[in-house]
Amino acid sequence: MKQYQHPSPDQITLTGVLHALSDPVRLNYVQCLARELRECPCGAIPTPVAKSTMSHHLRVLREAGIVRVRTEGTQSLTSLRLEELEVKFPGVLQTVLKAANESPVIENS
Repeated sequence: MKQYQHPSPDQITLTGVLHALSDPVRLNYVQCLARELRECPCGAIPTPVAKSTMSHHLRVLREAGIVRVRTEGTQSLTSLRLEELEVKFPGVLQTVLKAANESPVIENS
């Protein structure tokens, strides 16, 4: 069973969180998790990228302290660290998600 390393709340930085959320694929993934409000299998959220690329994006989100990933059997389950992020940076995640929902994502060509 694979064990994932997660930063402790005191290791989470605002710049790390904002950097992780600056990518449209990662931001969309976090938006989907926020709507679910529960743990989801990593592959349950549709993404426009290859599985290997999504693994990279999930690693960035995990290392930034935004998501928690745990293994159960053969599945990796992902959840948002909402409570920890709210204590560390009150209102930041909700503000970013609200702004993202109100603005269309513009991709650079």
